[in-house]
Amino acid sequence: MKKRILTALLSLTLCLSLLPGALAAGRSATLEEKAQVLAALEIMAGDENGDLRLSEPVTRAQFTKMLVAASPYRDSVSATTRVSPYPDVPYTHWAAPYVETAVKGGYVNGFLDGTFHPEEKISLVMGVTMAVRLLGYSDSDFPAGVWGSGQLDLYHSQGLDEGITLTREDMMTRQDALLLFYNLLTAKTKQGAALLTTLGHSLTLSGEIDRVALVNSTLKGPILAAGDWQSLPGFDLTTATVYRGGQETSLAAIQEKDVLYWSVPLRTLWAYSSKVSGQIQALSPSATSPTAVTVAGKSYSIETADAAYTLSALGSYQVGDMVTLLLGRTGAVAAVLSPHEVSTSVCGVVTSLTDNTYSDVDGNRYTAKTLTLTATDGGSRSYPVESNANWKAGDLVRVTLSGNQIQVTRLPHAPVTGRVAADGSRVGDVPFSREAEILDVSGNNALRIYPARLAGVLLEEKDVSYARKNTAGEIDLLILKDLTGDMLSYGILTDSQEQELPSLTGFHSLMGTYTYDVKGISYTYVLRDSLFNQEEGPVSIAGSLLAPTHMRKLTAAKLTDLEPLAARAENGATLPVWEDVVVYERIRGEYLLTSLERVRAGYTLTGYYDATPERGGQLRIIVAIPKS
Repeated sequence: MKKRILTALLSLTLCLSLLPGALAAGRSATLEEKAQVLAALEIMAGDENGDLRLSEPVTRAQFTKMLVAASPYRDSVSATTRVSPYPDVPYTHWAAPYVETAVKGGYVNGFLDGTFHPEEKISLVMGVTMAVRLLGYSDSDFPAGVWGSGQLDLYHSQGLDEGITLTREDMMTRQDALLLFYNLLTAKTKQGAALLTTLGHSLTLSGEIDRVALVNSTLKGPILAAGDWQSLPGFDLTTATVYRGGQETSLAAIQEKDVLYWSVPLRTLWAYSSKVSGQIQALSPSATSPTAVTVAGKSYSIETADAAYTLSALGSYQVGDMVTLLLGRTGAVAAVLSPHEVSTSVCGVVTSLTDNTYSDVDGNRYTAKTLTLTATDGGSRSYPVESNANWKAGDLVRVTLSGNQIQVTRLPHAPVTGRVAADGSRVGDVPFSREAEILDVSGNNALRIYPARLAGVLLEEKDVSYARKNTAGEIDLLILKDLTGDMLSYGILTDSQEQELPSLTGFHSLMGTYTYDVKGISYTYVLRDSLFNQEEGPVSIAGSLLAPTHMRKLTAAKLTDLEPLAARAENGATLPVWEDVVVYERIRGEYLLTSLERVRAGYTLTGYYDATPERGGQLRIIVAIPKS
């Protein structure tokens, strides 16, 4: 079966990390992940199509090249040599520079007849004998006797055999070589250091290989997708794996002004399309040598020297100017454009309209009305607007920047209806785009969610404020009307005192005193002239926990089975479990905060949910009562 080197990207989690972190403690790396590490270190790579040919035998020449790539000589080996290290390895042989270097390093020897046999298949004992020399051992460090026995003992005791099932004289495949070299990286050298650290790389605190650091060390860029960008030195775009916005795609998906990074050994290209436009509000620590810029109320670190120069006192822009920032993989500024070069718009919900102080291009301070919104990407933006602007919190708007102009318009009501697919890929027959932005809005609060959160949910017209389709007919923006309930708080109403009070004027007034526990913290709130009309028990709480705007009773369901993401109800229904579910243990009428792990056995469980799964509801609270 063909094995390709795989690169892994973070599903969008409000950050633009390139790759997932080091392997979680206790989980073994997959074969693809191990291949990724060796590719990053240029120890083993596939052919021009990325095929690792793992089932094929490994030759002495191939193994020698891997040895050198895993050694301190890795950066000093020449591409060619004028020396023929062995009669059967003339200087014209592709492996001659590696054999020459490996001989000098003491990693390999020829045969008694003075030849090297570069095309000979390599046995386990032969490969291990060569490999342990990378750890600083020489043949004299092992007792005399059967050749290679001491080396094989070290191979087993150091864990270099993990995943390899060969016996002494079995021939190694390329997969066996991959596993051996991967295991060598964390093995201790004779001097006590991990081999990987001797190559200039670090391990995590738990002693594991940090794939993030390794892959990042191979990256080149950023550059903009503009002009002759497809001429990347040493990089073949025709065989590259391409990612855009965290999703694997094709080269044709790359768009003008995308920010690009690439890795030659991984044969992978990454493209990012995030932009932010607005007025430069600050440069820090100074305009002379800026390392960060504030635009639209948010500070962005500066990634490239070109961007820093452009924003500096020597460059094209200064505080008060309108710009468009092109953001790279970490959300830092990779390039700066004039707003005339690209028209951008941002959709979202207004959170406030306030008076803020700004500086103009001459450094003069002035006060202007400022509209702040939560955008569909979940970020906050602030823009100066006309003094007579009458926007209010909760309005859904589009802010368009073109040239030096900022225009704010109200979003039209444009719903989409249908059931979201079980895999979150589409609404009815309309697919989500790879980079779809979804915002759930409650009042002037908003939360970015992702298509998977809506899996199986039936979207009705009343649930959707705005839906936008791209040129491919895919939904790329979606604004919901408090559908998920994920912005509410959930807890136990432990005491409810609601009463009607007579007054001196003969009229009656209402007063409610409510005590409620949310995640182990108790609150008391007195509501006057109105009542929540709620009895004690699990509730949802809207608004501030110090001054709620309403409370609603949750629906109970006896649970027969409980997992981290789903629970089985007594009636056979499957209920999704909120990722922030609150778990209480009830003992003698008291509610004590606990955890899912603690109540898995020995308890009677009751779950409380806010709505049915098809309406976006989830189990928000679980109450556990010890079995007698």
